[in-house]
Amino acid sequence: MKNKEITFPPVPAVLLAIISVQCGAAIAKTLFPIIGAAGTASMRIGISALILLLAYRPNFRKITFNQWKIVIPYGLCLGIMNLIFYLAIERIPIGLAVTLEFVGPLLLAIAGSKRLVDYCWVLLAATGIVLIAPWTNERLDSLGVLLALLAGAFWAGYIVLGGKVSKIMNGGEAVSTGMLFAAILILPFGFFENGLINLTPKFFGMGVALALLSSAIPFTLEMKALGQLPYRTFSILMSLEPAAASVCAFIFLQENLNIYEILAVFCVVTASVGSTLTAKK
Repeated sequence: MKNKEITFPPVPAVLLAIISVQCGAAIAKTLFPIIGAAGTASMRIGISALILLLAYRPNFRKITFNQWKIVIPYGLCLGIMNLIFYLAIERIPIGLAVTLEFVGPLLLAIAGSKRLVDYCWVLLAATGIVLIAPWTNERLDSLGVLLALLAGAFWAGYIVLGGKVSKIMNGGEAVSTGMLFAAILILPFGFFENGLINLTPKFFGMGVALALLSSAIPFTLEMKALGQLPYRTFSILMSLEPAAASVCAFIFLQENLNIYEILAVFCVVTASVGSTLTAKK
């Protein structure tokens, strides 16, 4: 009897990826005082690249020129997105950073939508973003806000490029090759910050767990989902990110939720479920 490959349906795959990423982000922030944001990003992406290359063993000789043209920008975009996001959460709370970062995918969802019901779900998700973001907080680090918004722009680019590369390459081969180029780009930042010289076996072990939670597992799941979901549906599903980030920050970093953040959780969860139920086949 032949063994069948176990696969995830696209929607559960995205949800599992979200939970994995946000748990990883909370763990990553605990490493910032020791190895810095750039050092943490470098360790995470470098270890992730190694794990994925060993797991999928892509044959670079068989990758065509047209595939290289997509997978290289995909990998570079992935690397920059994660480095900038870590620099953002070094300055502002994770829940706020993820909320601001979501502006990129949200704009992408609006641009690709043609049905009124889709605009309704986007509007509901946007309401949640407004509720969860302390716009009137004068103590908020402005550079952190700008970095989070910039990370959102690269997140939108990652969605577009990921969708394209998933159509022309095997998911495992694409994400492992892309992560390799992300590592080549980001590793020098970690050495430049000198954070990697503080690594110990304990912190390296945390880096392996971080790489699995924040990169290897979720990016593989997202790559498979992107091959089956339209950009709009994928983008709106990712509106769960602010809610998941706030919950994980509460559990791991003791960042309390206020009434506005609780209302935001309700809005984004409702928008995500609604977009899934009303999405075209």
